[in-house]
Amino acid sequence: MKKRVFSGIQPSGHLHIGNYLGSIRNWVRDLDSRDNIFCVVDQHAITVDYDPSELRANVRELVGLYLACGLDPDKCNLFVQSHIPEHTELAWLLTCVTPMGWLERMTQFKDKVGSKRERVGTGLFTYPTLMAADILLYQSHEVPVGDDQKQHVELTRDIAERFNHKFGEVFVVPEPVIPEVGARIMGFDDPTVKMSKSAEGQHHSVALLDDLKKARKTIMRAVTDSGRDIVFDPERAGLYNLLSVYQALTGQSRDEIATHFEGKGYGDLKKEVAEAVIAEIEPIQARYRELTADPSHIDGVLAQSVANLRPIVDQTMDAVRRAMGHR
Repeated sequence: MKKRVFSGIQPSGHLHIGNYLGSIRNWVRDLDSRDNIFCVVDQHAITVDYDPSELRANVRELVGLYLACGLDPDKCNLFVQSHIPEHTELAWLLTCVTPMGWLERMTQFKDKVGSKRERVGTGLFTYPTLMAADILLYQSHEVPVGDDQKQHVELTRDIAERFNHKFGEVFVVPEPVIPEVGARIMGFDDPTVKMSKSAEGQHHSVALLDDLKKARKTIMRAVTDSGRDIVFDPERAGLYNLLSVYQALTGQSRDEIATHFEGKGYGDLKKEVAEAVIAEIEPIQARYRELTADPSHIDGVLAQSVANLRPIVDQTMDAVRRAMGHR
């Protein structure tokens, strides 16, 4: 039996090359070997200030890009989180069995809140229990994530084990899966921070739908250092980031890449990274334009996936409600 995989991306900002290399391309690669469930996690996107019309547009764009990147609806279920309300029901039930101390240890919450702890919405604090509900609702075996989300999957494991201990064996305890290459692509303007959809810098990232001239300009302006030799050195963040992108796109080994760029300069590296990125995103853009020309196609994909997932959702929630005394 194929292992069931669940993963999702927030519809906040525009999907960029870091999302693609760290997540989506790996999902596409493993479509035939897994039972695949991929989500647009729009409920997570409302834990911070947002514009409702922008959220609606971003959800549609993200679904279109999922499909354009190669997520074949015949090989996976692809849906929007809010279209299955049991996500939020299960999140509440799991919140009631999750100690506050577990949530207070989440480093991402601390990083996002900073000095504004008294003013942020409660949803940002309980975000990890909603993520746990997303995963556990489908009895997922594996969760492909970037290394910054590994702590949340580990919390999901703790919640599942606590629930199973208190109420009986209801949930599969999932495993985080982190890709070896491309798991953490950093900002081109600041290679000390992870590439983010919400970053404001004009040349921070390359979005999958960026104008190709803008994409090239962003990479050619990427921050590097004063060194000369082109080698994989984590201490040289900008260079290491460019090489990581190049490796993820070309599939070459580090030794092959170092040999290829021996005696060349940063300008040569940036040009080749730019060419590799453009060669990857140009056909995605063409496919996206084709898919979104007919909105009913996307509507049909989303509706069919919800129908496909309904038996799993109903079975899990029936077991949870019975275990907790609600049936």
